[in-house]
Amino acid sequence: MKVEHIVLGAAFILMPLSRANAQPAADPASIWTIQDENSAASRTPVRDHFYTNGFQLGWISPTGMVPSALADFGHAIWGDGVQRVGFDLSQQIYTPVDTQAPSPNPRDRPYAGLLTGDVSLLSDTADSRHVLILSLGLVGPGAGAGEVQNGFHRLIGRPAVQGWGAQIGNTPAVELLHEQTWRLPTGTIAGLETDMLPALTAGIGDVRDYVQAGISFRIGQGLDSDFGVPRLRPGLSGGDAYTPVRPFAWYVFAGADGQAVGYDLLLQGGPFRSGPRVSPVWDVAEMQAGAAIMVAGLRLTVAYVAQTVEFQGQACGIHQFASVSLSMRF
Repeated sequence: MKVEHIVLGAAFILMPLSRANAQPAADPASIWTIQDENSAASRTPVRDHFYTNGFQLGWISPTGMVPSALADFGHAIWGDGVQRVGFDLSQQIYTPVDTQAPSPNPRDRPYAGLLTGDVSLLSDTADSRHVLILSLGLVGPGAGAGEVQNGFHRLIGRPAVQGWGAQIGNTPAVELLHEQTWRLPTGTIAGLETDMLPALTAGIGDVRDYVQAGISFRIGQGLDSDFGVPRLRPGLSGGDAYTPVRPFAWYVFAGADGQAVGYDLLLQGGPFRSGPRVSPVWDVAEMQAGAAIMVAGLRLTVAYVAQTVEFQGQACGIHQFASVSLSMRF
């Protein structure tokens, strides 16, 4: 076992335990969320490359619908909190810079697709959110990334991507993640609420071993409605669950995170097989800014993300993409 795996495992086990007594009210609504992240919104000359698209469809239960054994487990590790369970289906697509070369540059990011189904346990107090996620899926041709990307390109009249025949081979994808976000009010400015959202995340498995620390700053109205905008992981995510505390809630935000990466299957390929691979950079940072609006049970969020290099020799500098989500309460 690698040393970084041991360190990440220890970080995962030693989770911060927030045991605030105050709890939010029960919420009878379930929540559906659809998200998309795409590099076509980048302001750089080369747009359709690296993390080029991520799509996720998710469902979060009402509070109180957690199976008793799972609820007992959540209370044992986090203390009191209002709990929900969630299920997500997601696909992420990764390509090199030159998508027209039939033989991809071996020093560029490999073609890779990731398809996962996730089950999550969420626990909220008045000032913190814990999320534990088990993610199961597949990296490789079976994830369908090439078919989805080229099918969409045909639909919009863009050239087909040529190098999917050289993508990372089929590999099971198993990941266990823990996230904690704190919500810390910081007063008002011109009658508007402000707060900050420090967050810690640890992930371990055969997809990506990493720890992440981040913080977001918000200003708006009804900030207690959620814990920040949702993002596909490893993005800095506030999660899909929200409970509006006023008829019209909104905020703008800016945040950043740093990630220490021990292993990344989507860059390095499987550890016991040959194939396309590059050397990852162990320290990766993201900066993001955007806005959220909640009205009539809907939540619309947008974020623009700038990400530092992820692998040795990465071209084009800072990678940029947009993230959009729409959530509905039922």
